[in-house]
Amino acid sequence: MPFYKFIPHEVKFFDLFDKQADKMVEAVNCFREFAEKGIFDDTCIEHMRGIEHESDGIAHEIIDSLNKTFITPFDREDIHSLANELDDVVDLIYAISKRMRLYKLKGKNKDIIEFSHLIMRSVSSLAVAIKGLRNHRQPQQIQEACIEINKIENISDQLRDAVIQKLLESKKDPITIIKWKEIYELLETVLDVCEDVSNIVVSILVKQG
Repeated sequence: MPFYKFIPHEVKFFDLFDKQADKMVEAVNCFREFAEKGIFDDTCIEHMRGIEHESDGIAHEIIDSLNKTFITPFDREDIHSLANELDDVVDLIYAISKRMRLYKLKGKNKDIIEFSHLIMRSVSSLAVAIKGLRNHRQPQQIQEACIEINKIENISDQLRDAVIQKLLESKKDPITIIKWKEIYELLETVLDVCEDVSNIVVSILVKQG
């Protein structure tokens, strides 16, 4: 076996995770823009599909590199989990966008916009944490970002409960209630996944410490 197989490809893994974090931010920023316009049409879905496809490609490249590299910058299991969970964020955003179009949920919805802003804050902090892994021996910035993600997730729990309560009180049509309730719950799930990723990052810091 060639000697290079045993050399840690740290830079490659960190570069790929940086790209994956950027795709996640791009997907959420795109969702936020469409939410603020109140339009989830074919153009929106096609654009989101492209981002989701690119994110999948990066995740596959990370897993492929993991299978070919003998020495890794941190635990193989953590690399695998991190790649999959980051891709899950993009997959969820794409799925929510498709569901909005399928359900024909048109017009500006201030609750969807508020969720999109919370998700944007969370993924921006997550990108800081992911990119900070390259310099994990200076963990303060990473830790602060992960704390922020946890705070945002708690806020999103409260927002989900409030908007669903308002939905049940203001809407009479059961089909409309079912559609919007599903969307709100999926949006809160995105923030749950962000918190899951931040927990993986914290675990990596502990192990590397």
